[in-house]
Amino acid sequence: MNLLKNAWVILITFIVSSCHTETFDVVSPNGDLKLTMELAEENAYGEIGFSVDYEGRRILSQSKLGLETDAQKLARNLKLKSVSTVKHVTDDYRMITGKRSHCVNEASERIYSFENEMGQTLEVTFRVYNDGVALKYGINAITDKEYITHEYTAYAVPKGAKRWMQEYDLGYEKFFPLSTDGKLADRPEVDLWGYPALIEPQDSVFVLITEANIRRGHCGSLLYNRNQRDSYQVQLADKQPISDGSWESPWRLLIIGDLSDVVESTLVTDVSDPSKVEDTEWINPGMVSWIYWAYNHGSKDYQRVKEYIDLAVRMKWPYNLIDWEWDEMENGGNLQDAVKYALQQGIKPLLWYNSSISWLGPGPLYRLNRKEDREKEYKQLNDMGVAGIKVDFFAGDSVATMNYYMDLLEDAVKYKLILNFHGATIPRGWQRTYPHMMSVEGVYGAEWYNNNAILTNRAAEHNATLPFTRNVIGPMDYTPGTFSDSQHPHITSHGHELALPVIFESALQHMPDRPSVYDNLPEAVKHLLSELPTTWDDTKLLAGYPGVEVVIARRKGDIWYIAGINGTNEPKTLRASLENIPTHGKKMSLFKDGTDDRNFAIEENIPLSDGQTDLEIGCLPRGGFVVVIQ
Repeated sequence: MNLLKNAWVILITFIVSSCHTETFDVVSPNGDLKLTMELAEENAYGEIGFSVDYEGRRILSQSKLGLETDAQKLARNLKLKSVSTVKHVTDDYRMITGKRSHCVNEASERIYSFENEMGQTLEVTFRVYNDGVALKYGINAITDKEYITHEYTAYAVPKGAKRWMQEYDLGYEKFFPLSTDGKLADRPEVDLWGYPALIEPQDSVFVLITEANIRRGHCGSLLYNRNQRDSYQVQLADKQPISDGSWESPWRLLIIGDLSDVVESTLVTDVSDPSKVEDTEWINPGMVSWIYWAYNHGSKDYQRVKEYIDLAVRMKWPYNLIDWEWDEMENGGNLQDAVKYALQQGIKPLLWYNSSISWLGPGPLYRLNRKEDREKEYKQLNDMGVAGIKVDFFAGDSVATMNYYMDLLEDAVKYKLILNFHGATIPRGWQRTYPHMMSVEGVYGAEWYNNNAILTNRAAEHNATLPFTRNVIGPMDYTPGTFSDSQHPHITSHGHELALPVIFESALQHMPDRPSVYDNLPEAVKHLLSELPTTWDDTKLLAGYPGVEVVIARRKGDIWYIAGINGTNEPKTLRASLENIPTHGKKMSLFKDGTDDRNFAIEENIPLSDGQTDLEIGCLPRGGFVVVIQ
């Protein structure tokens, strides 16, 4: 019997060994991406991990895997128990908001089951899409009250690779400075980094690291690289309870390819749960007049609020946001008067709220925290005719905070309220699951002209980095289009500022400048801003490089909007191919930098030749342009 048993062991070992590639690799449907599983016995430290090849070149090596709970350690000396056959996964769905109305993607999926010395099991699911890699963990509890405490996923980056990462911040309001050593030049001790993180492991090949599909009971995570500056380990923001005996992690994502693959990717929503909202006719994106940037405490002043409602009327914008301190409104009227006035003018009002879990400064406070109070408030808003709310000042990425976001979103459906989160975490796919989540701040945006002088000199480079980093993963409420100065000046050109509402995707696009400023813009510019969409049927990156320049084309119906910005302090000609933009029988209107940075040069209704395939537009330092093709 022993001889027979040994013979079977030898035979099984031979089969697994001879079929190593077929058994352990996962290849994308188009063949460009390949994931290779690395087993514990192949690693000197007994760790399991994976490597990724793109177009035949190794771009990530020996990236680690593993989980730990307060009762189990599933990180080292794990033995492969089983490997599933390859499953084909197709994502085909519609979006109300975002960079593309019809999203289609496909992947090859495999599930690997590992076992530790105690016989406890860890499942790792990999999906290899045409534009990236997604992985998630599954685990069974062995005690009644068990918590996920550590994750050992670590992405190994080639030494010297360029990377654009923001220092971790609870509100995700930091810059994305270029680094090649995993450190901040001015503060080398920083070792915690927020998503998304952009890496260039090889020339013209990019990897964007993020996560998606946070569900109730999940926390968010961040990246940590103190011990090895070229290895970024996933660090959980909180311990997570295992409910009903089993637990499944959010998806860890690597969006991979050239810059157009990264910018155009919908991988964050592809892996996220489908919409939980059946009736969506009440969910309407649009432009918003916004008082805070120009008048910090303006919502306390009824007459000032009326000015911004009137601005929305003149600019044909559907929304007006009444910001913080509206509960203290005076000078001839209160909130009810302001809402009534807006509705009489055909403008849908939005209201600001303090989440009341972080900074308990301005009000209103404690209106949304308990379910019974929240439903009461939501009903009153619905009865008044308020269309949605902006909730501000959240407290990081803990399980409790993530659950609170979902409480706010789920209870809002009954009362048909759209939501915008500020002082908040980044989008992680909720724009698909909860399509009434219209936007999220999670960005160092134009609001910071109010706070200190830093943005003035860094805005152009920062703005030319965001399309490749933060805005890839979801809507971004940057509040673009500041043509005048707030407390601190801007030195980007008018052409640059006009380009931002096209370049930055946000279903609610808050326009922050003074009514008099918009009133005095050239008529053609006002007309453009009056008709500008905030959601898109298609998005294409035409040219660019992080921090240097960007040219993006977005389509709504049959109209293409192309916008470009110069992120440098030198004059620059932005060039882009129109090869994939229909030009036959079309006309182009061009809005670009004028003789100085506070003027436009405008040309309208320029006939396009059938063979026109290139766009070349000169920009001032920190300049920009918008082209409309229709």
